[in-house]
Amino acid sequence: MKSEALGTTRGVTAADPRQNAQGDRKAKASGTTRRTDVGSIVSHTLLVILALLVLFPFFWMLDTALKPNNQVFEFPPSFIPSSIQWGNFVDAWTYLPFGHFIFNTLVVAVGGTLLVVLTSSLAAYAFARLQFPGRDVVFVLYLGTLMVPQAVLVVPQFFLIKDLGWINTYQALILPMAFTAFGTFLLRQFFKGIPIELEEAAKLDGCSRLRILFQVILPLSTAALSVLGLFTFIGFWNNFLWPLIVVNTTDYATIPLGLQMFQGQHGTLWNQMMAGATIAIIPGLILLICVQKYLVQGISLTGLGGR
Repeated sequence: MKSEALGTTRGVTAADPRQNAQGDRKAKASGTTRRTDVGSIVSHTLLVILALLVLFPFFWMLDTALKPNNQVFEFPPSFIPSSIQWGNFVDAWTYLPFGHFIFNTLVVAVGGTLLVVLTSSLAAYAFARLQFPGRDVVFVLYLGTLMVPQAVLVVPQFFLIKDLGWINTYQALILPMAFTAFGTFLLRQFFKGIPIELEEAAKLDGCSRLRILFQVILPLSTAALSVLGLFTFIGFWNNFLWPLIVVNTTDYATIPLGLQMFQGQHGTLWNQMMAGATIAIIPGLILLICVQKYLVQGISLTGLGGR
């Protein structure tokens, strides 16, 4: 009996260190979990604060668009209009030919985006796949144009457009911005990540270079093309300086020029201007929603992937 009791006591004693080790691991895991939960809460809180700071200007724009004009600059500022003025949107649409401004901007933005995607694709494929003397040097020089401010090119571009007789035309609004080193660089980085074996197989089937580009490379580059298209569309949509120089009539005025027209000699219709600005951001938001699933993927695979 004594020996059995002694054996039982020894068995329990021998099991105690393992139980203690398991308890220590559980305690460490619990502490790690608590630290992870605290870090997640802090990071999510910071993200919510940053998101609110980013969204605040849009909220203020919409709030001003719904206010009476005499309440826009009242102090202390009020975040809720005394009376919601939905008519400001109707007034903004009818005060100026705002629908015509939107049409002009759509023509310029869509046409410019398609042209930029086409020219950038052709140039990017040449720099990524074709072998010709001085290719890398030419590419570096081409990228160097990104460091040239647009304001430096305004004067020579304006005189060229004037000599061609393109003042107050769509081609004057589109063509000077249709060739961009940014789009070429973006697509080149993506094209270099596509296996060359796909092109070799297409060559064996008798495909030309252009057919390979349009039927093999571009269908595999949806993410990069979406990112480039989104950035280009927004750039054309929000461009103010160049249309201000080459357009001097309302027939070819774009939305940024139209919003400026709410500033008159006797004052500014701030509520109608903000209503027009609210209308102006809708197409960009729709496009962003349509391509958002490609946005992060395209950015992560082009230019920043180390290729």
